[in-house]
Amino acid sequence: MISRQIKHKFFTPWIFVLTILALNGLVFLAIRFIYGLGAVTNLDNYTPWGLWIGVDVAAGVALAAGGFTSAALVHIMHREYYKAIVRPALFTAMLGYTFVALAVVVDIGRFYYVWHPIVMWNGNSALFEVGICIIVYMIVLYIEFIPIVTERFINKINFHGLLTFLNKPVNGLLKYLDKKLSLTMFIFIIAGVVLSTLHQSSLGTLMVIAGQKMHPLWQTPILPLLFLLSAIAVGFPMIICESLIASRSFNLKPEIKTLSKLGFMIAPIIGIYLAFKIGDMFIRETFRYVLLFDSAAWMFIAEMVLMFVPFILFLSKKIVNSMSGIFIASVFVISGVLLNRINNFIVAYNPFFNPVKYFPSFGEISITLGFVALLVIVYRAFVMIFPIIPQENNNSNQNIAESGNTKSKKWI
Repeated sequence: MISRQIKHKFFTPWIFVLTILALNGLVFLAIRFIYGLGAVTNLDNYTPWGLWIGVDVAAGVALAAGGFTSAALVHIMHREYYKAIVRPALFTAMLGYTFVALAVVVDIGRFYYVWHPIVMWNGNSALFEVGICIIVYMIVLYIEFIPIVTERFINKINFHGLLTFLNKPVNGLLKYLDKKLSLTMFIFIIAGVVLSTLHQSSLGTLMVIAGQKMHPLWQTPILPLLFLLSAIAVGFPMIICESLIASRSFNLKPEIKTLSKLGFMIAPIIGIYLAFKIGDMFIRETFRYVLLFDSAAWMFIAEMVLMFVPFILFLSKKIVNSMSGIFIASVFVISGVLLNRINNFIVAYNPFFNPVKYFPSFGEISITLGFVALLVIVYRAFVMIFPIIPQENNNSNQNIAESGNTKSKKWI
C-alpha cells in the first residue's frame, strides 16, 4: 500500500448537500460575530455553555483521538503492520483540532481575546492546561503534516512569469524540511501522544471542579481517567469509520484485514473503560439515581447501552471480520462517546438557581452542522491534492512521481 492523492470527481450530490449546510452555518456564524451570542444561541448568564462546548469542543477533541492512538500504536509500540492507517488518522486529527479551535473562538463572548492564554499563564487552572495543550498539539499536528506536503511538491514547483525566481528556493526549502523532519519527527510524535493524554484527561478535570453543579451519575473523582479511557476507546473506531467511508466514497478497496486486526483491540479497551465506570458507580452507590428513571437516568442508560453493545460486538470474530459488522460496531462506540460528552457538559451540568432548562437553538445547531459539513468538504479536497489515503500499489497508478528525497525515513 502506498499513499497517493485520490483521482476522483470532487462534486457529487452529497457535496452539494454539505455545501448548503456549510453555507447555512456560515450565515448564522456571521450573525453571531456581528450581533453577539444572544442573537443565535439560547445561552444566558445561568447557562454559560451549551452545544458548541459539549459537541464541537469536548466531543470534537475526543473524536479526533485517532491521531494520537494510531501514532502510539505504530511509532511507539512499533506495530508497523498498521502504518497505513497513521497518515489518514493524523490528517483527520489535524482537521478535527482545527475545527475545535474555531469552535472555541465562536463560543467565547469576546472572541478577540482568544490569544490571552498564550501570554497570560495560570498554572492553577485546568482550563488553561487544556487550552495550551490543544494549541501546542495542533501545532504538532501541522508539523507532522509537512512531510505530506514535501512529498507532494518536491521537484514539482513550477511558478511562471515574475515568480519564476521562487522555484529553486521553494524547492530547496521543501527538501530541507523533508530532510530535517525525517530526523526529528519522533520528537513531535512523542510530544503529540503526551499532549493528547494530558488534555483528554483534563477535560474531565474541568467537570470535577464543577462540584455539585454536576449530576451525581457523572460527577466522580475519576472523571479525568474516564475521559482519557473513552478517548482511547473511540480512537480506533474513528479510524475504521473514516477508512470505510472514504473507501466507499472514492471507490477504493477497503483495508478490511488491517481494520479487522485493529478491531480486535477495541473490546479490551472498552472493557477497561466500562469496568472503571461501573465499578465507580457501585463504590459511590450512585446506581440508585438510575432507578429513578428520570430524564438524566435515561440519558445515562442510553450512554451505557451504546458502549456495552459494541463491547459485545467486538468480541465476535464474525463481526470484526465483516465490513458492515465492524462499521456498525464502530458507529456504536462513536455514538456512545459523543453522548457521554453531551451528558457531561450539557445534561449533567446544571448551575444553581437556573430557571430555564437549556436546549440548543436553531442557530447553534446550524453552526455545528455547518462545521461538520465544512470539515468533510475540506477533507475531500485535501485527499485529492495530497498523498494521504493509502491505495494499492499497482502499475496503473504509477503516474505519481516519487518524492525528491527518497532516502529519508518517512514517519507518516
